[in-house]
Amino acid sequence: MSAAAGSAREGQARLEPLPFTALAGWDQDDHAAAYRAFLRSCRALDASSAELRPAQAPQEDLLRICREALKTPSLGKTGAKRFFETHFQPVAVTPLSGNGFLTGYYEPEFQGSRTRNATYRVPLLDRPDDLVTVPQGETLPGLQPGLQAARRSKDGYEPYPDRAAIEEGALGSRAKPIVYLSEPGEAFIIHVQGSARIRLSDGTVMRVAYAGRNGRPYTSIGRLLVQQGEMDLETMTLAKLMGWLKDHPEPAKALMRRNESYIFFREARELAPEDGPIGGAGIPLVPGRSLAVDRSLWAYGLPVWLDGQLPLTLDEAEPLRRLMIAQDTGSAIVGPARGDFFFGSGEEAGRRAGLLRHPVRFVVLQPKPRS
Repeated sequence: MSAAAGSAREGQARLEPLPFTALAGWDQDDHAAAYRAFLRSCRALDASSAELRPAQAPQEDLLRICREALKTPSLGKTGAKRFFETHFQPVAVTPLSGNGFLTGYYEPEFQGSRTRNATYRVPLLDRPDDLVTVPQGETLPGLQPGLQAARRSKDGYEPYPDRAAIEEGALGSRAKPIVYLSEPGEAFIIHVQGSARIRLSDGTVMRVAYAGRNGRPYTSIGRLLVQQGEMDLETMTLAKLMGWLKDHPEPAKALMRRNESYIFFREARELAPEDGPIGGAGIPLVPGRSLAVDRSLWAYGLPVWLDGQLPLTLDEAEPLRRLMIAQDTGSAIVGPARGDFFFGSGEEAGRRAGLLRHPVRFVVLQPKPRS
């Protein structure tokens, strides 16, 4: 970890080294499944592959451990458990504000068309050629700190247009649609999730992946609906949210525009049907093992132990005691013990993801130094 990241975490959370015996449920997890997900990260780290959304640089000790893992790409549950225990030190990350917090996300699937018609009129846009992404932790002349993208102007740089301006045509010919959807709410959900499967009229499935964002701040429209009294947090689900957006088109348009963040996409032809979507680390995600984290504080590839609850319905939940791998990030994933659990693709994954808004114990497995 970098010194800056370390001091930032220490200013926001209490870090407490633990023995593995202090992790309830550790012996019962499927460590082989976590190890397979870890290997995906290791291959990318060892090859210095480009990250889609760059995070903290990995420690040299993590790179060394990854190279060890790549020598033994097939380990059973017992061997994988021993590997993690040998090479990592659990560190509980407890925010100064209280508990860690976990949400869920997924890869949606909707109907769509490559061409605009009477049914499919809502575009997903390709990355514009004038979009300049600001590197993590940096800024550009003329930009307020915190803005993460810009466009060049004759005087240097200026903020990129917000969601409302883009939807009103501010990008002109630079806004090239790659596919069309039937509902604005569907496009918005894809913006929030960062990827999708689009089922076309000929029966084929188009995969779309994150290609950039306008760098404006993210605002949760679900939280706004709760504040407005339209829904209550305890009974909100993704299906209810999407239903409200569809049934209230004009208020929904105004509501969605309060989230200034806007996402651009590309067609991900390289993905096999069985692959998960591409995460911030630039590799396909693994359902139930990939975790989105705050990329300003953590490196991709770090194992993270979660201890909490996985909801089955609004009223039922099962224990969550699982080793995850940091492989993604998100605009709303901010803080040292903030995570987003990847459920997979399709309607059932979306239903489960929409239920998860729970406190969690967040334990990072820090690489042990060479002995």
